[in-house]
Amino acid sequence: MLRSGEEIVSRESEEESNGINLMEFSDEILLHILSYVPCTDLVLNVRRTCRKLATLCLDKSLTHTVLLQKDYKVNKDKVKQLMRDIGKEIYQLNMAGCYWLPSSTIDHMLSTLQHLRSLAIDVNPGFDASQLSSECKATLSRVSELKQTLYTPSYGVVPCCTSLEKLLLYFEILDRSREGFMLSGQLMVGESNVPHYQNLRIFYARLAPGYVNQEVVRLYLAVLSDRTPENLHAFLISAPGSFAETGATKNLLDSMARNVRLDALQLPKAWINGSGLLQHLKFKNPFYFSFSRCTLSGGHLIQRVINGGKDLKSLTSLNLSGCVHCLAPESLFRKAEDDIDSNILESLVVSCCNLRHLNLSAAHHHSSESIGNHLCQLLSRLKHLLSLALPVCSITDVAANMEKPPVASTLVPQTLGRKVRIGIQTYPRNLADQANQKIESSVFWALMGSLRFLETLEIIGSSFSSAMPRNEPAIRNSLPPCVRAQSVGDSEVAAISQLTYLQSLTLAQLPNILTGSGLINIGLQCQHLRTLSLANLGMMGKMVYMSALMDMLKHCKCLRDLRLEQPYFCAGAQFFQALSHCSSLQRLCIVSRSGTLQSDAVMSFMANCLEVIMCHMFMGESLTVCKNLQQSIVRSFQADRPALNVVIFPLLHEDLTEVIRDVPMRHLDEITLFKSRVAEEPPNLWW
Repeated sequence: MLRSGEEIVSRESEEESNGINLMEFSDEILLHILSYVPCTDLVLNVRRTCRKLATLCLDKSLTHTVLLQKDYKVNKDKVKQLMRDIGKEIYQLNMAGCYWLPSSTIDHMLSTLQHLRSLAIDVNPGFDASQLSSECKATLSRVSELKQTLYTPSYGVVPCCTSLEKLLLYFEILDRSREGFMLSGQLMVGESNVPHYQNLRIFYARLAPGYVNQEVVRLYLAVLSDRTPENLHAFLISAPGSFAETGATKNLLDSMARNVRLDALQLPKAWINGSGLLQHLKFKNPFYFSFSRCTLSGGHLIQRVINGGKDLKSLTSLNLSGCVHCLAPESLFRKAEDDIDSNILESLVVSCCNLRHLNLSAAHHHSSESIGNHLCQLLSRLKHLLSLALPVCSITDVAANMEKPPVASTLVPQTLGRKVRIGIQTYPRNLADQANQKIESSVFWALMGSLRFLETLEIIGSSFSSAMPRNEPAIRNSLPPCVRAQSVGDSEVAAISQLTYLQSLTLAQLPNILTGSGLINIGLQCQHLRTLSLANLGMMGKMVYMSALMDMLKHCKCLRDLRLEQPYFCAGAQFFQALSHCSSLQRLCIVSRSGTLQSDAVMSFMANCLEVIMCHMFMGESLTVCKNLQQSIVRSFQADRPALNVVIFPLLHEDLTEVIRDVPMRHLDEITLFKSRVAEEPPNLWW
């Protein structure tokens, strides 16, 4: 993938020497190549190289959409120049999460964008819509799609957007100010303007933890409940924890049940659990459902959602994360670890045969011994899957587990650093032996072989919880893995290497990792891998897969994001030398209780990997060591990397939550905090 105008020029010179001139390609091919280059680089650099590129770089297909949120090298001067050059051509602008750009540039930018229709921005403390210029408000009045991240209680620019058809709201308001004062969502009541929802088709709200976020979203919903837009077809609210239903929200849902037919639905679990809401809502051609953390049983899922197993080919994304009873006929007398009802899963697979995104994580989905009814065998029928999240215990081969007990290492208590020796462990010494052992009998190996176009895979222990939650101190102890998961290890990891188009991989709490040898095959075979997250693999008291991980990293040329969470992780010279082979790496996060780091190795790594703009390390080192290293990195590299964000801090320090609140939300949400991301939002929710 091309990253700069200089690369295009050098590539052209190289190809001319070989008798091939890049400029001889058709305009269509060149436009496709140029579409991989950031718009700022095209306009400010590439178009100045020759006359042909000067024309092509200003083609509307390239200047129509400007994505600044991941253009980490852009600064405020480049943004101003970009607006002068192509401001009149921009139709879609995303500058949400651009924490390194001053917020004062927003008004200046919006005033020049005459054709803007889609906008993504942040609303920070101190924002005042009344201070916006008349030109800026005129631009906003034409915007039909708005994505707004709120860091302060406010309507933001919503009242100015009188033509809204799509509204995406991300509530990231803290309950306390930096000085310790309690905040209130009622601060926004005094605003004179209210949102205009009459043309709204899509309403999406995602809330971070905290009561203020709940207060503020209720004020947005109050306006919506007065009159439900007749064209509304997607209504989605993602709220963690308890978000109680009120009289106003009940009236809104009743109005929706009477007046609209939905294509996408997500509601807080308290609004669904124990209610008959799903019986009354009407659906047209649904493409997305999320019932994350709901107590929805499999019987209700079949009867109320997929109409008794009728055709639901329009559904492309389904989130059942944390729905512990969703594959059982009823939940009243069922234990969470009981076997699933394969008939329910089969009905789901048959009815929703075009699913592309499926999340079944955070639950115990245990298959019975019935031949042909294993969860992996039934899911293998979903040939269109692009992303999949499963609990570790769901991929266990039941027959294999019945034939042999777990290996000795899985019987060792999950103590912290306390080494318990139990006999001599025996396991295959190389990857080929492991693969041959299970390739014929493993249902998970067969599943991976059938999902050849899978791009995202998450295998997460049903009892796994990250050591670094968002608003609480670091978790010092972790729950043991499910008994059914005890045999899952290197062979299952090796099976993943069949996914040649894999772009994102998450593995957490796989107890039977002995060498990590399967990781090497993934590095060799999955050449498109961009995101890798590994957490608590193998024995908790020892980093057993370091050698294999380092071998794997040497082959990950496209890797951009790496997150490692493992107690006693040693971030030393050998690790960072291996990581330096990942030439595309942009973000690194290491979370390690009692972990150690080597400062010189970190500095050398940052100097060698020029694309890295985020380095988060939460280890067992002292506060002094962490602060000194963080300051050294910032002093050495901030000038050349405007978006550089460095946080190095002791994991178990009492001030960790205060440090976390200063981490840019883009990094915190996408990599630093561990969570399942499959089907978290509807596909193509935002361009």
